[in-house]
Amino acid sequence: MTCASCVTRVEKALRKQQGVSDATVNLATESARVTLIGVDEAESLARIKRAVRDAGYEPRTLEAMDEADSERVMGVPRDLLPVLIGVVLSAPLVLPMVGDLFGRHWMLPAWIQFLLATPVQFVLGARFYRAGWHALKARTGNMELLVAIGTTAGWALSTWLWWRADAGEVPHLYYEASAVVITLVLLGKWLEARAKRQTTTAIRALHALRPERAHLLPDGVRRTELADVAVDELLPDDVIRVLPGERFAADGTVVQGSTQADESMLTGEAMPVPKTVGDGVTGGSLNGEGAVDVRVRAIGAQSVLAHIIGLVQDAQAGKAPLQRMVDQVAAVFVPVVLGIALITLLGWLWTGAPTEEALLHAVAVLVIACPCALGLATPAAIMAGTGVAAKHGILIKDAEALEIAHKVDTVAFDKTGTLTEGHPRLLVIEAAEGVDEMAVLQVAAALQAQSAHPLARAVVEAAASRGIEVSADAATDVQSVSGRGSQGHVKGALLALGSLRWMDELGAQLGPLEERAKALQAEGATVSVLANQTPGNTAAAPTWSPLALLAFGDEPKADAAQALAGLRAQGMRLFMVSGDNQGAALAMAQRLGLHAERDEVIAEVLPGDKAAVVRRLRGAPVGERTHTVAMVGDGVNDAPALAAADVGMAMSHSQGASADVAMHAAGITLMRGDPMLVAAALDISRRTVSKIRQNLFWAFAYNVAGIPLAALGFLSPVVAGAAMALSSVSVVSNALLLKRWKPPQR
Repeated sequence: MTCASCVTRVEKALRKQQGVSDATVNLATESARVTLIGVDEAESLARIKRAVRDAGYEPRTLEAMDEADSERVMGVPRDLLPVLIGVVLSAPLVLPMVGDLFGRHWMLPAWIQFLLATPVQFVLGARFYRAGWHALKARTGNMELLVAIGTTAGWALSTWLWWRADAGEVPHLYYEASAVVITLVLLGKWLEARAKRQTTTAIRALHALRPERAHLLPDGVRRTELADVAVDELLPDDVIRVLPGERFAADGTVVQGSTQADESMLTGEAMPVPKTVGDGVTGGSLNGEGAVDVRVRAIGAQSVLAHIIGLVQDAQAGKAPLQRMVDQVAAVFVPVVLGIALITLLGWLWTGAPTEEALLHAVAVLVIACPCALGLATPAAIMAGTGVAAKHGILIKDAEALEIAHKVDTVAFDKTGTLTEGHPRLLVIEAAEGVDEMAVLQVAAALQAQSAHPLARAVVEAAASRGIEVSADAATDVQSVSGRGSQGHVKGALLALGSLRWMDELGAQLGPLEERAKALQAEGATVSVLANQTPGNTAAAPTWSPLALLAFGDEPKADAAQALAGLRAQGMRLFMVSGDNQGAALAMAQRLGLHAERDEVIAEVLPGDKAAVVRRLRGAPVGERTHTVAMVGDGVNDAPALAAADVGMAMSHSQGASADVAMHAAGITLMRGDPMLVAAALDISRRTVSKIRQNLFWAFAYNVAGIPLAALGFLSPVVAGAAMALSSVSVVSNALLLKRWKPPQR
């Protein structure tokens, strides 16, 4: 494809196919992303390929495109060969013009000019005729149609002047204009293709992370020796050995050995991460100095690396709202240009200009007005921006999230795991009178053994540190009560462990423990209560009796306060949303630099109510506008709030299902739990949108300034061709400046 008109044509052809619910086409990558519903995939793929071909284009797989990019003929890149041939054939036609500059007036014989220009026009330029013909059949226009009409007019005019010239007369011919324009357009397309390839370096680098072979350990049944196998052959639960300096072939868990993993290409984190038995590893990361055995957990499309590649590809294939507007302009652009060229021709003829002069001015209008730059302005910037963001651990799910993020003026953070370490510790056990503290810890650990909640993990870890062993089936009928806690039977007794609010709802009377609970909350601790149900008599319902208070504490992340201060310095409104009690939330907010007097702390929020809080923050008026809210969270309970925000940012500092749900709900995924990445994500969004606007300005400016100049006779077709080629190259080159972006420094 060559211009925005091509994008519109291919999209229309694809959307007409049965079962296609949506199709977006990217000019920068010359690729299509098609969504199918309720049809056979193989048959639909065949129909899609045929639709692309019928529209006048050649369907190619990504692998075929990569092979074409690397193909060479006699050491010269295959796509550069037509450009070099065009230069060789056009150079003699241009030499007389150079001679004129030095006062040497001479001209090649007409028949030599004809022999040099005709292969350029009809062999090297055949692609313009083919694509232009398909555009005409589709009752639309594109860049090739403009070039074909313009250069053919110049070639035909020269041939006609030569044919009607008297014997011995040397007419002034314009073969060089047509030949040089075609050569310049081909050169511009080649430079543009080279630049576009650089925008895909992020995807290529991610693909290159996956090794081709893995060392598969014997299973003692079918395999008795270590074997090197293709990565595609790995299955879940296989055990592979990863040697020092090799890349992990799949996602998995270390079962033997210890090492350090370099995950910088996936998360942007430069420091190696220690890995020992029980720790998860990500396929594509680089093993350090230790050999380890890894049990495979996820392969192929289920792996983290494949998920990252998919997110980046989806973002680069999607269309920003600005691009949709550009496509609408491009749909009518070519017919308008043809009309302007016709008016130019008739206008010059009306003023009494010679036919050849009027025709050349019309040709210049056609050539300079090619809408290539318009079609590349947005996708080139989006590809460069999403690519460099992925390199630094910021995955942008779609172009719309990228475009909206630059408008964000309010950032709401979930507390646990986002601003804090997310690994609370059990600080205090305050047992009721007559209750043994160790017994409390044992039954609480039994009740929480099957839960993945951070507070539950803290209880289990505290029990383990004191030598208390808890079996997996020590508790039965365990139920999780969202936003409150959990309950179940332990040793025949019905127990509940949860928040003070829940205990109040259950009617549990804390008695002497109530004052102690308030004191612990004032110190910033998160307080839970362990209670057991006491059967009532025939006249009274069962009651709940508190057995102990459990107080938990968490630490703020090292860079959290600095990250919040940086966002505040940019004029952002900041909020911390927490399910903790008011005292614990305020104590943590004070350590983070948030201000309770500004209502920046929203505490005691149930998971289901977080989305409502986000909607309230978004709808709060300031003058005559509403706020654009970014929500930052990391768990499954944050997913509704992430989806409700204008821009959801999920921190993926774990590989569990909880993080996966948050990532799917969010528009932006931060691949490591670093609050500084929030400011970085907003910064790359602003810079990318700025590049889009710059590109659109220059793309429109070329045409707004160039078309009138060409129509008024100030630009020759050769200069117009050079300007048109330069416009596309400059737009892509400007977008590539984003590759130098780095996150704001600490």
